[in-house]
Amino acid sequence: MTVCCQRTADLGTVAEIVKKYAGQPGALLPALKEVQRAAGHLTTELLDQVAKGLNLPLSQVYGVASFYTLFSITPKGKYIIRVCESAPCHMVGARSVLKQLERELGIAAGETTPDGLFTLETTSCLGICAVAPAIMVNDQVHGNLSPDSVPEIVRAYREKGGDE
Repeated sequence: MTVCCQRTADLGTVAEIVKKYAGQPGALLPALKEVQRAAGHLTTELLDQVAKGLNLPLSQVYGVASFYTLFSITPKGKYIIRVCESAPCHMVGARSVLKQLERELGIAAGETTPDGLFTLETTSCLGICAVAPAIMVNDQVHGNLSPDSVPEIVRAYREKGGDE
């Protein structure tokens, strides 16, 4: 897969991030979050650097990075679309919104488009039941959706492309 929009962070940048958190109790989660923001995803090399910098076993750092869904150890698209599958969203049509997203993007949930622009995921709850069914694209909420509203949302992000 060719990925056009992946961020990369040099090891010097990651070293600076880790140094900022070294010696602080509870530093692993915020350090991983900041490293991922800089790099796009957490590679084995980056996890090793975090482990060494925070003086933690690599197994612990990898365990945390692979446990929490906010972290990714595989590349993801520039726009991560999360479809809420909570009971309220499910009851008002989240499944049909997900199916329309799969058709529009040409991928299934859990996959990334070949151009690296979109990753489609499902999540148990976004905490925005008042606007169900809902999705989040990165940090942007889109609610009160129907399958008919999906093409316009996807089109808007495609037009942005790699620009931010």
